Amino acid sequence: MNWCWNCRAPAASRAVFAKLQSRVLIVLFAAVVALGAVGQHYRLFERGWFNLQAWLHPADGQSMALNDYQVVVEAKVIDGLSADVSALTFDPVRHSLFTVTNKNSELLELSLDGRILRRVTLIGFGDPEAVEFISADTYVIADEYQQRLIKIHLTDETEFLDAADSEQMPLGVHMSSNKGFEGLAYDSVGKRLFVAKERDPMLIYEVQGFPHYNPEKSYAVHVVNNPKRDAGLFVRDLSSLQYDKRSGHLLALSDESHLVLELDIDGRPLSTMSLNKGRQGLQKTVPQAEGVAMDDSGTLYLVSEPNLFYVFKKPTLP
Repeated sequence: MNWCWNCRAPAASRAVFAKLQSRVLIVLFAAVVALGAVGQHYRLFERGWFNLQAWLHPADGQSMALNDYQVVVEAKVIDGLSADVSALTFDPVRHSLFTVTNKNSELLELSLDGRILRRVTLIGFGDPEAVEFISADTYVIADEYQQRLIKIHLTDETEFLDAADSEQMPLGVHMSSNKGFEGLAYDSVGKRLFVAKERDPMLIYEVQGFPHYNPEKSYAVHVVNNPKRDAGLFVRDLSSLQYDKRSGHLLALSDESHLVLELDIDGRPLSTMSLNKGRQGLQKTVPQAEGVAMDDSGTLYLVSEPNLFYVFKKPTLP
């Protein structure tokens, strides 16, 4: 019987190679799945596609062109606070800003350069996460923990506010622990209050009929949402909202995505402003953006934990 020692080597080599190839394919498949999961988690594919479209088709005159904004005040510390601020709204009557703290709850009035002008104690407001200007001396505060909207009346003499004395509206939809209301924005023409749910799921509600202007008349409250718009939000969470009455567009702030996103009247993304280091003139990444507001001239104001204040403006054309 003839025995061929050389005939066994190629067969053994092929078996080893096949085994190695199988393992490599498994590793590559796992890597692709992992990258896909990461991309989906951070909404990288949708954001990348939007950036490509924005590059191919630059923003037209209808867009606010958020990418043109540059920081002019960066990470200024808001002095005199032991608790972190959350949310931001512009008061065109007082020409100042308002924010809230949820620890030792307070409503704070800020100057346009980030100084505390007054402090109002909040009693019974639970976990206040957002505040929005409605009209002269009238605001709405969102309680994240109990998922309710609270209308308040604020005069120059007000030193404290008790939720028990205020008109309230529970909005217990898609309830989940500490993933409730994080942002408010008001359309004074359409009388719509936009309410942002942080995530799990991430949603933007439109509330019509609250706050009510004439308590002597009966009224109905309607709450609607736009699933198509919300599904197109390529951010991980929602921290704050701002409605621009000039364009009818909505700004959505995301802390985890370090991004401000502009949505048109149909809910389609139009432009973005990055809050990462090196973008918009920033020396450092905004650590934890919690509130955004816009004044009548289009200047953007932003607050971030731990009590940092930012101002963004568009460069003046020569």
